[in-house]
Amino acid sequence: MRMAEIAPLTPLRFDTNRIPLDRVVAPPYDVIDEEGRKELEARHPENVVRLILPRGEGDAKYETARETLADWKNRGVLVRDDEPAFYRYDQTFSPPGGGPRATRRGFLALVRTQPFADRIILPHERTLSGPKEDRLKLFRATKTNLSPGFMLYRDPRLTLDAPLESGHVISEFSTEDGIHHALAKVTSRDAIETVVKTIKDLSLLIADGHHRYETSLRYSGEIDAANPGALPRAAHHYFMVFLCNEDDPNLKVFATHRHIHDLPKARELSWLEQARDLFHVERLGKVIPAAELLKKVREKGDGTPAFGFVTKDESVVLTLKSDAPVDEHPVLKEVHPTLRRTDVVLLHRAILEHLLGITLEAQAAKTNLWYPQDGTLAQHDLASGKGDALFLLNPTPVTDVRRVAEAGEVMPQKATFFFPKVLTGLAIHTLEADRIVAS
Repeated sequence: MRMAEIAPLTPLRFDTNRIPLDRVVAPPYDVIDEEGRKELEARHPENVVRLILPRGEGDAKYETARETLADWKNRGVLVRDDEPAFYRYDQTFSPPGGGPRATRRGFLALVRTQPFADRIILPHERTLSGPKEDRLKLFRATKTNLSPGFMLYRDPRLTLDAPLESGHVISEFSTEDGIHHALAKVTSRDAIETVVKTIKDLSLLIADGHHRYETSLRYSGEIDAANPGALPRAAHHYFMVFLCNEDDPNLKVFATHRHIHDLPKARELSWLEQARDLFHVERLGKVIPAAELLKKVREKGDGTPAFGFVTKDESVVLTLKSDAPVDEHPVLKEVHPTLRRTDVVLLHRAILEHLLGITLEAQAAKTNLWYPQDGTLAQHDLASGKGDALFLLNPTPVTDVRRVAEAGEVMPQKATFFFPKVLTGLAIHTLEADRIVAS
């Protein structure tokens, strides 16, 4: 039986004796817009954004990234660590929408890439081809895994707390969003062995970075084809990840909402009558603030799928009926039983697709959907004339995500919003076929 295999890193890291780490790290590439890109470039000439989002026309930008990386290594901007280690990574943050500050703890490690069919690495959402082609070209040009993925493991007994606590802090800083970051190096042989042995009996659930993982798996296969004698522990067989205990109460999952645009039918409300086949529909007769509506959704739901709906003129709460005939529904009956009573699937399949006519292809292409994470701001945009209507959702519990993934199924895109994002630039894993990963 194949098992999860993780290993310590011996990465390239920024020389913090020369460069403050907070000036050269960046969020994941897929959340950086053009304004954010310019700000990161201006923050420091060697900010990692120049590698993950290189400038240039067409495929020339990937060559730019390769040249930039080579230059930084030659000049000692990036230097190889002298010993293998796990990197404990703490992020202390204020939750979106308010609440007490919390500290999420995990660690950077390498995980051996394995096909999803092996059921060791579990995806939970669909991916799109465009981002994977882009990242693959960057992998090929730089021969480097620049940005970590984010995976979850189960450790209800907190077995890994003590070995991770043995690390010594090597960098601390705060970013402009108010998040405090602390990076600690775990080098104890006993600690490393305990972590490896604990993880090997588990499956790993991808929280974020599906495109990056799939790209790494494909790249590894390409290198194997070109190097048939490559050793099993060669660096290109491993993907850099941030591993976090899904049983940690400070692992927070937040909601991503659905803003409907270019679909006048959504705001006409006639579809609400058809929705009564499955849902209790409570029309509130007026518009109420997003935070208040979400509170009502939580109260109405209380473990039952529910969500809010908002137009410029009215707010509505939809709650799944206890006797809703989901198994006989013309669309939901085609869906795996583990998915039929999850909020996002009910919304995407029973309402967006079945009642509003937004096909799965249109959903994937975001033809009629935006995915805001701030409900209050999205409602303000709606009131200002942006789009047609807004669906406000509860967060998807991690237990639901794992249950679906273990059944071999996936959720719609943007089913989860893990916060904070894991920074890029804390460590960089290079993918040489002739470099061996430490055990």
